[in-house]
Amino acid sequence: MASEGADENTSAAGAEGASGERSARGSADAAAAAEAARPASGESVRIDSWIWSVRLVKTRSMGAAACRGGHVRVNGERVKPAYSVRVGDEVRLRHAGRERIVVVKRLIRKRVGAPVAVECYVDNSPPPPPREAMAPAGIRDRGTGRPTKRDRREIERLRALSGPGPLGGRGSGPAGSPGPR
Repeated sequence: MASEGADENTSAAGAEGASGERSARGSADAAAAAEAARPASGESVRIDSWIWSVRLVKTRSMGAAACRGGHVRVNGERVKPAYSVRVGDEVRLRHAGRERIVVVKRLIRKRVGAPVAVECYVDNSPPPPPREAMAPAGIRDRGTGRPTKRDRREIERLRALSGPGPLGGRGSGPAGSPGPR
């Protein structure tokens, strides 16, 4: 009987030790994942692949499209998707309505988990605007029906979309004035 109690205490202590080992092992696994994703010595990493690997964009093709569209700058210059990025480069990426400014700390080729990816760059981006600062334009109460022409124009004015539209420039005058007919 006494030996059974000792076994229970040993197994409880073993479980505590295992959880401590698990957290230490987790950081070791993260470091190992980063090392495994690192390119071989002398190899370079494409910019579209790097911004995908560190989770700045969702897919590599989105990274390539951002490069082709001029939304990615390395050290102030627009770059093509095949540009080789180096440690110390400043990468500016305009994506999803905000600009991300990061400095490359580590080159990785494969996509890694978010905690490991954050260790591969220094984020110098300005903080995103608070959600309250952005006006909720065009939100209507449920059940109010289709907006009238006047409501639609007001929604467009709030969204700042009242520029030349599909009507060939009609309606681009001041809000509320119908223009020449």
